[in-house]
Amino acid sequence: MSGTAFILDGYVDEPACLGVPPYISPYIRTVAGVLLEHRYTVRYLTIDQLRKDPLRTAGLNKASVLVMIAGVTVPGKYLGGTPATLTEIQQVGHMVHGPKKVIGGPIGFGYAAEGGKPATRQVISGFDAFLSGEPAVSLDNYLAGNEPAGALDYTRTDPWSITGSSVIGQHPDYPFVMCELETARGCSHGATGGCSFCTEPFYGMPRYRLVAGIAAEVAALHAHGARHFRVGRQPDILAYGAGEGEFPAPEPEKLELLFSAIRTAAPELKTLHIDNTNPATIARHEDKAREALRVIIRYHTSGDVAAFGMETADPAVVAANNLKARADEVFRAIQVVNEEGGMRRDNVPELLPGLNFVCGLAGETEKTYEQNEQFLDLILKAGLSVRRVNIRQVMPFEGTPAFTSNTLGKYDRRFRQFKEYVRNKIDLPMLQRVFPLGTVLRDVHVEVSGDLSFGRQMGSYPILAGIPLRLPERTVTDVVVVDWGMRSITALPVPVMINTLPASALRWLPGIGKKKMAAVIAKRPFRDLEAYRNVAGKSAIDSVLGF
Repeated sequence: MSGTAFILDGYVDEPACLGVPPYISPYIRTVAGVLLEHRYTVRYLTIDQLRKDPLRTAGLNKASVLVMIAGVTVPGKYLGGTPATLTEIQQVGHMVHGPKKVIGGPIGFGYAAEGGKPATRQVISGFDAFLSGEPAVSLDNYLAGNEPAGALDYTRTDPWSITGSSVIGQHPDYPFVMCELETARGCSHGATGGCSFCTEPFYGMPRYRLVAGIAAEVAALHAHGARHFRVGRQPDILAYGAGEGEFPAPEPEKLELLFSAIRTAAPELKTLHIDNTNPATIARHEDKAREALRVIIRYHTSGDVAAFGMETADPAVVAANNLKARADEVFRAIQVVNEEGGMRRDNVPELLPGLNFVCGLAGETEKTYEQNEQFLDLILKAGLSVRRVNIRQVMPFEGTPAFTSNTLGKYDRRFRQFKEYVRNKIDLPMLQRVFPLGTVLRDVHVEVSGDLSFGRQMGSYPILAGIPLRLPERTVTDVVVVDWGMRSITALPVPVMINTLPASALRWLPGIGKKKMAAVIAKRPFRDLEAYRNVAGKSAIDSVLGF
């Protein structure tokens, strides 16, 4: 053995408050594979664990190697894990003594503390080496005595992803951890420069992982207890394995091979969701896109979200930033996904679009925000559903056109008004449409315990459920929707035990005002539903009441 190596995970790929639940990235697993191949005993630690228990630093000091993966690619608010700040990264570099310290990951593109700020490349002091390029390849080269640099090479990283799959058992939320699966790197839209703010063109034209490599990784993860998977880490899942061209047509047969292989490799999986989907692909190749969506729906689990990078409804901003889809194309793509994925299974829609707006781009004016609001209002009035609307200010990275050409700081007031408009006028009625009263959500995992506990299902962008009861963390329960916030729902565990429910939770029952609540409390215990209805009347959740 070469000693002990720590992997310190300071990287979170999505705004976890409304994005994925606790998750582990492919970076971590391939790096673990490299370390195991070099005969190290591997220990895994998240930056949140280190925050809660700084004494863990003593353990890091005894290691032979410390590999830190850090960086932020998408700004946002976080629930399931908060990425390491630049200050924390520097503190690790200077306060940990003993091991050889190396750092890699998206931090190489640059760092900004929040959206609306340029992400500039930083000098990270205190580390012995920076893992340039693909972290696992760079680390392997470094441990072999070569320069800490290396390009992506799936023939090298695929075996490491299998070897390193065992590291998921050390995740603090295991087994409630989403395993991100990389299927491709690079963007076909990059042929014309790509979207002005995006870092994906840095990787060049698309390179697709072979189905056999992905399936082998999934089988290894499944053998180590993984049950939750997201097919992410690509600009457009519909274009997996597609041919050349800036907007290649989907090839449904290749998606069939991919998703069926994942299902075969993980027969006991509980979650299989997707992430990025290019609306222009759907609008330009509607028939093939419908076939591809049907393949995904055949193999995935319900409650899935196709994340559309819309960015703006303003055609002037689309043109100025070489964005991939016009507003009319996005609208058509929303219609198509609603038609193909709007049916319900396990009480929730199979597959809905999610919209991403990016503000502060070049060409933006006050009118841009009016057009964004009009577009969302049109969706609502058309009776269409979207799972969520994410709004952020651009975080431009060095090397992208947006770094030098943007409108950051010019329309901050209008940006805030736009967010407020969406939260009040769009989010609430859309949540009521997608999660009507009485909707039962299966297997909600409690992540935060308190008088108001918070939990989510495993998946891509699962709805945040506020539960007005003190439930222990890691509790898994079915819940029923009883009310809505702007970006979350209020829910009660199923069955809703009327005779023992505390008054603080009882008040959330639909149709229960102060007078009825007092009467219910006074008349408890109830013998059955009929006795309860004589006091409280009928409600949308009667089918899940218990006594």
